[in-house]
Amino acid sequence: MERIGPSILDRERSRIFFRISAYNRTGVSLQLKTEGGLKEIPLRRENGHLYSTVVEGCGPGLLYKIKLAGEEEPVPDPYSHYQPEGVHGFSQVVDHGAYRWGDQDWPGIDWPHAIIYELHVGTFTAAGTFRAAAERLDYLLELGINTVELMPVVQTPGRWNWGYDGAGLFSVNHNYGTPDDFKYFVDSCHRKGLAVLLDVVYNHFGPEGNYLSLFGPYFTEKHETPWGAAVNYDDCGCEAMRRMVLQNVRHWIELYHLDGLRLDAVHAIRDESPKHILREIGETAAQLSESLGRKIVIIAETDENDVKLINPPGQSGYGLDAQWMDDFHHCVHTILTGENRGYYADYGDIRGLEKVYRNYLYTGQYSTFWKKKRGTDGSRNPGSQFVVAIQTHDQVGNRAYGERLSRLVDFPYLKAAAGLLFMAPYIPMLFMGEEYAEENPFLFFTDYGDPKLKQAVSEGRRKEFAAFGWDDIPDPEAEQTFLASRLTPRQRWKPHQQAVFRYYRDLISLRKTHPALREPDKESLLDIAVQPEEKLVTISRRGGGKVVNAYANLGEEEMVFDPVPGKVLLDSEAARYGGRAGKKAEQRRLRPGQFLLIEQG
Repeated sequence: MERIGPSILDRERSRIFFRISAYNRTGVSLQLKTEGGLKEIPLRRENGHLYSTVVEGCGPGLLYKIKLAGEEEPVPDPYSHYQPEGVHGFSQVVDHGAYRWGDQDWPGIDWPHAIIYELHVGTFTAAGTFRAAAERLDYLLELGINTVELMPVVQTPGRWNWGYDGAGLFSVNHNYGTPDDFKYFVDSCHRKGLAVLLDVVYNHFGPEGNYLSLFGPYFTEKHETPWGAAVNYDDCGCEAMRRMVLQNVRHWIELYHLDGLRLDAVHAIRDESPKHILREIGETAAQLSESLGRKIVIIAETDENDVKLINPPGQSGYGLDAQWMDDFHHCVHTILTGENRGYYADYGDIRGLEKVYRNYLYTGQYSTFWKKKRGTDGSRNPGSQFVVAIQTHDQVGNRAYGERLSRLVDFPYLKAAAGLLFMAPYIPMLFMGEEYAEENPFLFFTDYGDPKLKQAVSEGRRKEFAAFGWDDIPDPEAEQTFLASRLTPRQRWKPHQQAVFRYYRDLISLRKTHPALREPDKESLLDIAVQPEEKLVTISRRGGGKVVNAYANLGEEEMVFDPVPGKVLLDSEAARYGGRAGKKAEQRRLRPGQFLLIEQG
């Protein structure tokens, strides 16, 4: 498959090869931004839609745009690897061979034992850059994290954005740094033993700075989406979009040494082709795993509870490695908060925990929110195919006020929720700040350049929540909304936040080292039992000749319980965790919100 975009032919002689894909055009040319001014160079046609040329005397860093016959103004390259002037500015040629990698000894991701930390580069540090994030990697190691998952880092409009409004698929966001800065971040992670996953968006493009439709049939009216015309994976000319996505998968893995991709909202990818694009992505990742000699992981985000995504092709599946399981989050969240609006209406019964530790909660039964039957049976799929969390960027940031769980439940229950997370026989994921009970919100923020679009987004956000009586929600276009979402520096943590960090650190250590907890194996789950009236949850796991029993009081009253005798591994009420340092397990009393982990013996 021919690679589209610019590539360095000869660094010393300053020769750059350009290949442009443009459908239904009589001609294509480059507009170069040189010291002598703008210079236009025509491209020769290779075949019906591919054009190419070699530019002499211009090395890496060259700024260029593409001029399409029939269009008045040149536009950025949709295959651009860097947009230093933003989504509407000139594209820049990147020399990917110039960076000197130091991760030659990196063995690759150990997926079954991943402890994932989801972060947004722009709000993770005060500087909001790749380099600044790299300086905080020792902090993640202290916590026990071994896998970092980045929210999208592609170029978006303006100065701040979650990352899901990308104008293209290949360009690193200049607000975070240069392509080499991103490589430095990944390189630094690998040198310290951290895997890096990247969130990519193949279901839609952002509303500003996307010129892709000028280049061919990349979109289709065949399907309806919340964002307008659907990305074209199965209509006339769909090979253009399919080729772009598969090249993009290789782009991030080969050029930036990433360990895998998390695919955003795959239920919004519409494809009726004989071979679904998701299956082709899975096959591409498998090929890369073999050629690179290290595991490449593809994770799907979906709200459909469909094992087709993760089943092998031999079982009519797409062969992806894992998927997010929202049912786990929704069960824990509704039990602790009592919220029942929107899709939370389908949850809230504490007995659902007994099922969600082994399977989806919705496995084909009727959903009152979706008003249809929902889900498939995932009981036979291994635990390593499911990523679970009690907080994510979506579940926090899509709230009107961006409240984290620390603002929604009392302190003891926050720790109980973490205990439930790490007892699950799945892959656990944290959202940045969760590990110390961050109190700052994570709000929805954008910074569009188009005044009409800015107004539409601000008004649309207000109308979205007006029905709930929330008419004073933060304006997503306001700078303060972005600034309010930054994490609190460690030196400003409160005592209870320091205690929560110690609690998370010890929980993660137990998860990584204890034989009964280490493996994401459903077979290790001996039992999970719920006493609905008291809201007592008991979980037993076995491994390596050891058995552990966890007890969580999710009710509002102190209760008498009958623990299995053994050694207390962790007690959320211990003084070091900001607890009330009271009753011991032998006294058979469990305080509200208390989480107790005992090794049987």
